[in-house]
Amino acid sequence: MRTLIAATLLAIAPSPLMPQTITKYVRYSHAGAVSYGILDGETVRELRGDLFANPSATGTTWKLADVQLLAPVTPSKVVAVGLNYKSHLGERPAAEYPGLFLKLPTSLTATNTDIVLPPDARNTHYEGEMVVVIGKRAKDVSEAAAKSYVFGVTAGNDVSERDWQRGDLQWFRAKASDTFGPLGPVVVTGLNYDDLLLQTRLNGETVQSQRTSDLIFPVARIVSYVSHYVTLLPGDIIYTGTPGTTRPMKPGDTVEVELEGVGVLRNRVSQAKN
Repeated sequence: MRTLIAATLLAIAPSPLMPQTITKYVRYSHAGAVSYGILDGETVRELRGDLFANPSATGTTWKLADVQLLAPVTPSKVVAVGLNYKSHLGERPAAEYPGLFLKLPTSLTATNTDIVLPPDARNTHYEGEMVVVIGKRAKDVSEAAAKSYVFGVTAGNDVSERDWQRGDLQWFRAKASDTFGPLGPVVVTGLNYDDLLLQTRLNGETVQSQRTSDLIFPVARIVSYVSHYVTLLPGDIIYTGTPGTTRPMKPGDTVEVELEGVGVLRNRVSQAKN
């Protein structure tokens, strides 16, 4: 029992003198209560307190099958980077700095929920991405220091309605409509997020596959750059870009985004009625 408690405390607050422990954090609902927890196999170990300020273990555990996973964080802002893999650029030249846009926190949805297309959406694509979770207040941070502001990573799907993206004044509804930001299933600390395999599957077919080492602007550059314009707060997230090509999703499809070390973000596609 003492060994288990020690291991749990180490996972929550790893020593800076030792390699960071790989830990999977979840946000979940059980019996109407929302909590954070550590996922250990098929067991969720409940945490008390702020996920980003040394939470403590309560000693309560649940079976994963008995809880409902929620979007793993509740950010104040959702930043996204466009055209950040050469394979997604096509013939376009790479930019000199990260191209940013915003999604809305209300666009976020959890694994095993529906991506609900608005009634007039006709050309909506998946975009599998690695998503960075900020762990502490970041303002004007250097690229060299940026990694210390990253709490962990998760998987995301930057759902994008291409007709609206081309035709609207801004990407507001094309990128930030409700459920256009699937996120999860867990946030993982301790991974080498500069070299993880990212894959997207549409109805079981692999349609995107690339390593995050191929990002044009790596995580440290992105975090530093963003922090010079807006203050990033604990729990804020950054979608880092999608590789390769994409194609439309239709009602009834299932989209899976798998990030090495994180797991599978799975969402079914449906369409709202008029």
